[in-house]
Amino acid sequence: MAVEKHINFFEMQKACERPGCPLCTIVSDRAHRYIDNTLFEHITNRGFRALFRAAGGFCSFHSRGLVSFRDGLAVAILSKDILEDRIKCFERKIPWRPKGRCPVCIEREKIEQEYLDFLANSGGNSPEEQEFRIFFTNGDGLCAVHYAGLLFTLKGAKRNVPAWIKNFQEHKFTELYKRLEVFTELSAYGRQKEFAQLSEKDQTVWKEAAACLTENIN
Repeated sequence: MAVEKHINFFEMQKACERPGCPLCTIVSDRAHRYIDNTLFEHITNRGFRALFRAAGGFCSFHSRGLVSFRDGLAVAILSKDILEDRIKCFERKIPWRPKGRCPVCIEREKIEQEYLDFLANSGGNSPEEQEFRIFFTNGDGLCAVHYAGLLFTLKGAKRNVPAWIKNFQEHKFTELYKRLEVFTELSAYGRQKEFAQLSEKDQTVWKEAAACLTENIN
């Protein structure tokens, strides 16, 4: 299937203009919007409330992010449901166990798979695909976590990854590895002058490595 200029194309283009993995950027932005919409639109939806309650609410990570939203009433209503179930377990002296997954984590997974499928189908030579290739390779590329997700589906099946993405990503990782080698060698005692001659970017390459190997899960 050829890449077309729909929302995935434009969201990826916009994300590639920002630093870091574009898929991390898209997923984080859309997960934030999902929480915002949930608090605004779904708080009176009994079906959603039941699923939310069965899951024990959002996971610990996404629950911490609730303090950044301004809909205190929605947070209070959802929290009341969860706390009621916890209190019952405390009183009965039984462990509480969720019967579902964090709704935001499920949504993130759907978004990731949507865009990984989109990337896997970008191997043609249409004008749109050539334009896509240019802005993608001018960006920072995928983090190692999302590149691994591109190579294999959630069930472990191999994807047919376009050669241009494979070449771009694996060259990027190899170059990062070489820069880390130089950084570690010149960090040795007595090589301060050589280290000082590195560019500012190479002196902080460890930050790039940390970002590359860890998915942004905001």
